[in-house]
Amino acid sequence: MTFQMPKFLRGFRAILYKEFIVIFRDRTTLFFMFFPPLLQIIAFGFALDNDVKHMAIAVYDEDRTADSRQLIDAFVNTQTFRVVKRVDSLAELESMVRRGKAYAGLEIPPDFSRKLHAGQKADVQVLIDGSNSTTALQALNTAQGVAFQQSVGILLHVTNRRELPVEVRPQVLYNPSMRAPNFFVPGVIGTALQIATVFAAAMSIVRERERGTLEQLLVSPMSRWGLMLGKIVPYLCVSMAMAMILFLILRWVFFVPIHGSIVMLVVAAFLYVFALLSLGLLISTRAQSQNEALQMSMTVMLPSIFFSGFIFPRETMPGIFYAFSTILPATYFIELMRAIILRGASFLEFWRHLLILAVMGGVLFSLCALRFKRKIA
Repeated sequence: MTFQMPKFLRGFRAILYKEFIVIFRDRTTLFFMFFPPLLQIIAFGFALDNDVKHMAIAVYDEDRTADSRQLIDAFVNTQTFRVVKRVDSLAELESMVRRGKAYAGLEIPPDFSRKLHAGQKADVQVLIDGSNSTTALQALNTAQGVAFQQSVGILLHVTNRRELPVEVRPQVLYNPSMRAPNFFVPGVIGTALQIATVFAAAMSIVRERERGTLEQLLVSPMSRWGLMLGKIVPYLCVSMAMAMILFLILRWVFFVPIHGSIVMLVVAAFLYVFALLSLGLLISTRAQSQNEALQMSMTVMLPSIFFSGFIFPRETMPGIFYAFSTILPATYFIELMRAIILRGASFLEFWRHLLILAVMGGVLFSLCALRFKRKIA
């Protein structure tokens, strides 16, 4: 007894077989589905780091005493700064920062040591280049931290106390070492999979139209649903293989521990990839050329980088952009990746995200089938 394909999936097997052959014969498609995501996760994983180290700092030490040298050493020992030059004037110090030769400038006045030993307030000036907000914030926090530690040490010595009156003992959960790859790489997987899916799916029907083979599909006795499903399944298989490779890179190249369920990780990737492929296929049903499909894909993908929470917290965004982020599949997938991989969250804690991705995929795929017309546009 042979299995009979339902009428609404008529032609599914034929288009599935044809699409697999097209994908594996088209080396360009395979290249763009694998190489850019691999390049992106390697480059972003190693390059993205919000913990700035060894920033160049210039020093103008007018005091030139053991106390001033101890202060300079305190700045260097934080590993945030490295002294690149000792200057002889305030104007030269400002010039170093202005010309971008140093991110910060430390000026120690000539009466620094004298005021310390006299029990007076000793002012130290730190010039910070604010043109880069990331490095400026790091430099500001470190400079204030050094000043606080030095002040506390002096006060303890003066008052003959051995301990601080109040001590905070923070405990960092899920990423105790505060490694940047643990935060960024799960998010990079979400953006990298977009490249491997949306572009490829967006070109599928457009390629048929440009090659003149779409007319043959239109006159064949296959259903809309069978055609769309046959188009999407091969790309789904290839994209899931890409997802597995990215997960292996996350674990064995960047050494990010996976605390949650591997099965849930695969399920989340499957639902996310299906939603992205359906989005790409929807673009393909509307675009008239590959250039137009490429432009439409970029228009859809770029907001996912900025508004999905990949780099910037969504909670800090204006209300309109926060609302916009709720319609992006990447928003839910990136939250799922960080919840499963880093926090080891259970299914009951993130099932809503899985449901939203499933609904998005179903709605987008249905729109693809409903929009496809059995005539050449």
